[in-house]
Amino acid sequence: MRQAGRYLPEYRETRARGRDFLDVCLTPDLAVEVTLQPIRRYGLDGAIMFSDILIVPHALGQKVWFEEGAGPKLEPLRLIEDLKQLSPGAMAQALEPVYETLRRLRRELPREVTLIGFAGAPWTVASYMVEGGTSKDFALAKTWAYRAPEEFARLIDLLVDATADYLIAQVEAGAEALQIFDSWAGVWPEDELRRWCLEPIKEIVRRVKNRHPDIPIIVFPRGVGIMYEAFANEAGADALSLDTTVPLSWAREHLQDKVVLQGNLDPLLLVAGGEKQRQGTRVILDALADRPFIFNLGHGITPQASTDHVAELIEQVRAWRPGS
Repeated sequence: MRQAGRYLPEYRETRARGRDFLDVCLTPDLAVEVTLQPIRRYGLDGAIMFSDILIVPHALGQKVWFEEGAGPKLEPLRLIEDLKQLSPGAMAQALEPVYETLRRLRRELPREVTLIGFAGAPWTVASYMVEGGTSKDFALAKTWAYRAPEEFARLIDLLVDATADYLIAQVEAGAEALQIFDSWAGVWPEDELRRWCLEPIKEIVRRVKNRHPDIPIIVFPRGVGIMYEAFANEAGADALSLDTTVPLSWAREHLQDKVVLQGNLDPLLLVAGGEKQRQGTRVILDALADRPFIFNLGHGITPQASTDHVAELIEQVRAWRPGS
């Protein structure tokens, strides 16, 4: 979940060679290097390309920047007229560095390592575009959607188009699997969750599968609780990522016969380490790993994670056998 390089000392050295975070994402030499670092160190089974979900609004023409210690910042969209500032026709050229990164990675990665591309889901990306950055309550974006749903739908529809095209192009550049991150899906009640999260993701999956029917697609609708079952039944994805709050017994009973599951260790256990980390890992493996399953975290790895704890986690997962 998220690029494993964020906690590595070699990542910090590479990061310092870019003008800023966005420059690292859009400089293939740097993005390739950061993607390969955790593969060299740990021999992981999958490499997720180094990028960010806000590459899409940047490519559409919205001003995006990152401030140290403050996270992403965007010039916010607040009116329907603001959508005129976006230029979908310029996306392909703006995203060419990402595709070059994927092409190089496909050549440089060991054959047994899966190359994973990704994008943010329309609602999550739209929330950043409207709020101008991260938000505690998403009041601006949600109020726009409630007050003027037809207007807000224009932004979501634009992002469905952009995201589907982006993911299709990632496959054609070498990605062997895709993940769609809807990190803020859990802020909506059921009807709005369906309208602004599930239906747009379903449409993106449909378009990608229409062009590349065999590409595995993972969806991460963080925080949606029992609505995970609706995503399993309706989104059309091959796998679902579970956040850390999903009960394992419920996931096994209601989800695992429908889709592959991925998850869901609390990332902070990689900071704490010790027996609590080993126990948490063992509980997940015992509950889910006797069926199709991808061991992973329940959200992005933190910069404070210990490299030794990560190494221990990988060793434990690889050594696990049913009943062990």
